[in-house]
Amino acid sequence: MMGWGPGAVYGLCLLTSGLCAALLFRSYRRSRQPLLLWSAACFSLLAINNLLVVFDMVVFPATDFSAARQLTALAAVGVLIYGFIWEVDR
Repeated sequence: MMGWGPGAVYGLCLLTSGLCAALLFRSYRRSRQPLLLWSAACFSLLAINNLLVVFDMVVFPATDFSAARQLTALAAVGVLIYGFIWEVDR
């Protein structure tokens, strides 16, 4: 048995990425800077990715969520790269 340590770390990662997304959305609402919106979307997808990690490693260890985790991570990075390219073209 691994104990509560890994589950606590995964949970803290989920909490941190969700908090970052919320703070970025709040900042976007105040300043209307588009890059903040792209960053908030990226961190929202990373929070979903971390939620899938919690499900995969702690809640349902017998089920493999690796494909979904990789897709959400790819989507998060893709959104941020698209946002960077979009903002450079403006």
